[in-house]
Amino acid sequence: MEWPDTDASGHYHNSAVVRFVEAAEAALVRERGVAGYFGAAPRVRYEVDFTAPLWFQQEVTTVLAVERVGTSSMTFRFEVWGEEIDGRPRQLAASGRYTVVHVPQRADRASAPWPAEWITALTPAPAPRAGTGGDGSRQP
Repeated sequence: MEWPDTDASGHYHNSAVVRFVEAAEAALVRERGVAGYFGAAPRVRYEVDFTAPLWFQQEVTTVLAVERVGTSSMTFRFEVWGEEIDGRPRQLAASGRYTVVHVPQRADRASAPWPAEWITALTPAPAPRAGTGGDGSRQP
């Protein structure tokens, strides 16, 4: 957290949380090699619960995950954590979810199905079933 992220009390602005989440989304999209995502996936819903303050010079960790992929929408869930600082323990500062819609660059600006390669890149792999490894083999 730096001064532009805070108000006069040294406590975060709500917009800082949005910026942290957007930075995590950008990192995810880059890491997964999804070209053309930005400019084609506007946010249509955003909800957040603020639960604890973040302070000037506090380290922040943002956790972002794809929660649901629909035909033309995708919902992410997020957590923003304030790491331990000045004797204050690590705390969940904010959590929520937001939805984006695939709107390809074209004149009518209507939503359209996600490209198959984006779904593959952004959809998390299913968790292994209990009692098996990721390859389906039994664990001792």
